[in-house]
Amino acid sequence: MTLTLPLIIAYLSMAVMLTLSGLGSTVGVTIAGNATIGALKKNPDIFGKSMILSALPSTQGLYGFAGFFFALNAIKGLNFDISMGQSLALSSASIALGVVGYLSAVRQSKVCANGVIEMSNGQDVFANTMILAVFPELYAILAFAATFLALP
Repeated sequence: MTLTLPLIIAYLSMAVMLTLSGLGSTVGVTIAGNATIGALKKNPDIFGKSMILSALPSTQGLYGFAGFFFALNAIKGLNFDISMGQSLALSSASIALGVVGYLSAVRQSKVCANGVIEMSNGQDVFANTMILAVFPELYAILAFAATFLALP
């Protein structure tokens, strides 16, 4: 395997994808988890439902991880002989997934955190929160699908 500029660009963009989506999930799970910890002081009976809501933002990191493997397999399928055009297509899709994954996870966590807080106040909003939390997730799913479709 010869290390060429297109290959370096592809690998760097894959690192950006994995890093941003993972950071988004880390920040998102922390935001929702912090809301859960505070809410449990008021109502310890909501732990199970709150834990599920706190875990939702972790999926964007999984999309970045899966996108990384799809991209790596695409490069391997080309025997590491990737053109600049293929590298730029892979890079664009990878960076898009990373950015959308980051923002989606952070925004989703805020929906989840608000739901957790209201559950601690005695409101039965778990199902509604799950439904509303899917909306930011949808864009991470679309970015993941676009990444898969754009790979060389």
